[in-house]
Amino acid sequence: MGNVKAIPQGMHTVTPCLTINGCAEAIEFYKKAFGAEEVMRAPDPTGKLIWHAAIRIGDSTIFLNDEVPGMSRPATPASLWLYVEGVDAAFKRATNAGCQVVMPVTDMFWGDRFGKVTDKWGNDWGIASHVKDMTPEEMKEAEKAFIASMPKKK
Repeated sequence: MGNVKAIPQGMHTVTPCLTINGCAEAIEFYKKAFGAEEVMRAPDPTGKLIWHAAIRIGDSTIFLNDEVPGMSRPATPASLWLYVEGVDAAFKRATNAGCQVVMPVTDMFWGDRFGKVTDKWGNDWGIASHVKDMTPEEMKEAEKAFIASMPKKK
């Protein structure tokens, strides 16, 4: 065990963890909506709740668990950002699976094509493809133009 890595193979320094009421259902939903692959699951002794599970979307792992009194925090919605190849197709897949549109896919001033959906557990999923490299100056000018195009509040 002398060569054990502090960060396991395939993991990143930061790993989001979602506490969800209905974790097993969420795993199946994320497979349909985002192409998630189930890596592992550890059910509680009753088999009704999941103490710990892991899914992989692209090259990233997300941990999930059910809300378990005395063992976890209450389920709280989170916000996640997915970079994908083909944002329009990924967005359509998510909405076809049942995600609700928060923001349609749009070319954004920072160089991403981006949209946002919400799942039935209240988690927001930003879905983006980077489509344009921009200098900080170009991004600032694009931001100014974006702000100027916004409807004025009365």
